[in-house]
Amino acid sequence: MTPIGLLNIILTAFTFILFARVLISWFPDIDRYHPVVRFLYDVTDPVLEPVRDFMRRQGFNTGPIDFSPMIVLLIIIVIQRFLNAA
Repeated sequence: MTPIGLLNIILTAFTFILFARVLISWFPDIDRYHPVVRFLYDVTDPVLEPVRDFMRRQGFNTGPIDFSPMIVLLIIIVIQRFLNAA
C-alpha cells in the first residue's frame, strides 16, 4: 500500500467517524459519557474546534446550527480529490 493510499483510507475513516458524530448530535438523550460517544468527540473535536474558532473570528454566528462538520467534510473531499489525481 502506498502512503497516498493509506492517507486516503485514514481520511475516509475520519469521514465516517464525523458522520457518526453528527448523527449522535441529533439525539439529545444519548449518554455523552458513553465510551463510544466520547471516542467520537475525542477524535473529531481537535479538527472541528479550529474551524469553529475561525468561523467565530470571521463573524459567522450560525446560532444552533454547527457548520464546521460540513466545512471539514468539504476540505477532506478536496484533499482526497487532490490525492487521487496525483
